[in-house]
Amino acid sequence: QVRLVESGGGLVQAGGSLRLSCAAYGSISRINTMGWYRQTPGKQRELVAKITSGGSTDYEDSVKGRFTISRDNAKNTVSMQMNSLKPEDTAVYYCNAENVLVFTRQYPEVWGQGTLVTVSS
Repeated sequence: QVRLVESGGGLVQAGGSLRLSCAAYGSISRINTMGWYRQTPGKQRELVAKITSGGSTDYEDSVKGRFTISRDNAKNTVSMQMNSLKPEDTAVYYCNAENVLVFTRQYPEVWGQGTLVTVSS
């Protein structure tokens, strides 16, 4: 069993900053990729940023230069620093982990419960 627990969402004014954190719990041997997705009502969930166990990162174009993703492989945590926030960043942000190895069982994908980020104009 694997659980992802997010923290750090909230309300912030445009131009402000927030830091999201996510911890993976369970008897985890390895997590390939960890990342953050976001979703607004009526829209599909979209990738915001992801990072591999080797440190390679990928960002959605609109957040490049504003958001920074990082992870601690030893602690199975991933964080995302969000600066210069805009009202269009308002969404529920979900932590994601891909190819999670627990003993001999591999979980293709695990999701957190989501945390709301609201950016006021």
